[in-house]
Amino acid sequence: MQKEQIQEFTLRLSQCNRGGMIVIIYDIYFAYANDAKQALIKEDAEAFKTAVRKAQRTLEELMHALDFSYPISGNLYALYVYCRNALARALYEFREDGILEAEKVLKRLYSAFQEAAKKDASEPLMRNTQQVYAGITYGKSDLNENFMEMDTQRGFFV
Repeated sequence: MQKEQIQEFTLRLSQCNRGGMIVIIYDIYFAYANDAKQALIKEDAEAFKTAVRKAQRTLEELMHALDFSYPISGNLYALYVYCRNALARALYEFREDGILEAEKVLKRLYSAFQEAAKKDASEPLMRNTQQVYAGITYGKSDLNENFMEMDTQRGFFV
């Protein structure tokens, strides 16, 4: 995963609510899956192993986020275990098949979670975060983001 992607995910996580967090975790998974596919093309075994293991950890994060007071959580858990096992198979076979299988399952779930996140009106998970405003200031190659420090009561007090 590139530094820009990590910064984007960090920014999104600081502004999201519960439904948005799950969507972001899926996005992180897909980024790691793409990294694994790229490493496979380059025949870089170490990068492939690292990317697949990070994708598996992302799936474990989705498993831990399940609320088993809802019956559908059992079904989701089984699907996540299936995807994790498919990634394990891809890891020891050094093939793309398992990654593609897991991606096929997770893309369908991803679209469902995106729809659910749109209807989630809960407040952001993080409070006291810095607000980010995208202005019309352009850099050499991209849009510059301006951080406005309007609240001096951010952070921890000792």
